[in-house]
Amino acid sequence: MTDTATGQRSMAFAMLILAGICWSLGFPLGKLALREMTAAHMVLLRFAVAAVVALPFAMASREARALFRSPSVLIAGFLYGVAFLVQFEGLARVSVTLAALLVGAMPALIAVSARLLGEATSRTTWAGVAAATLGAALIAGDPGDAGSLVGVLLSLASLLLFLGWFYALKAAPAAPQPMAMPAVTVVVAAVTILPVALVMHGLPPLALSGGAWAGIAGQGLLATALATAAWQYGSSRVGSASAGVFINIEPLMGAMLGVAFFGDRLTMLLAAGGVLILVGSLAVVLGEAPGHDAPPTAA
Repeated sequence: MTDTATGQRSMAFAMLILAGICWSLGFPLGKLALREMTAAHMVLLRFAVAAVVALPFAMASREARALFRSPSVLIAGFLYGVAFLVQFEGLARVSVTLAALLVGAMPALIAVSARLLGEATSRTTWAGVAAATLGAALIAGDPGDAGSLVGVLLSLASLLLFLGWFYALKAAPAAPQPMAMPAVTVVVAAVTILPVALVMHGLPPLALSGGAWAGIAGQGLLATALATAAWQYGSSRVGSASAGVFINIEPLMGAMLGVAFFGDRLTMLLAAGGVLILVGSLAVVLGEAPGHDAPPTAA
């Protein structure tokens, strides 16, 4: 592998780490805002902030604007917006820690889908998938005082929507500039969320506390705009399972933040389920056949 290719891969992994860190902030910041509004209103305001930042990049050139006519890009943006609506409807019914740990099942879902789409999968990978699935089942089967079964099921359903977004982006045309694709995705997601939130709850409240606005701004700038851009840069340059493992940063940090700042109680069952999810997802990446990373591409 050339020095240039190695450098591009290192940058891709750095961007995936950044995305995982930024996404992990979404749960605690979301809880701050959910004290004063519904989940749909919070997601709407979150994406409104992100869309304001993203719109100049989405409209920067004729080639970037053409992405708004791509079916795969429109599908990706639609799924992204709906996934966040479902995820935070779930978060409103569970603790920060539980919601974060459930996200750890995502790498296993990516590995399974990659196998179904023709990528080679080893026995180690399937063992990891089984462990992560068992972990998610343990958490879903008895969430205890960390939330309701409905909240768990909504959180898991959102992962399937995020999986659809992941593969819709894989099928999208090449972006003319690095920021064009994430910018268009965020704008389409915001447009998708707007009518849903208005139909469900009417106009969002704007007379909010400073803490709620800080939560919304942090979600919009860090957990949406920056995380989306960093993820799309990194995931387009490595294989599916390799990219997926970096999602584990989100449940690890999210669970720690939930316990440290929101008084969440980490029960033995939650801890066991979380460990199975994280270890299983690590096994997925270790079991990925060499040479299946996507070749680096120009920015």
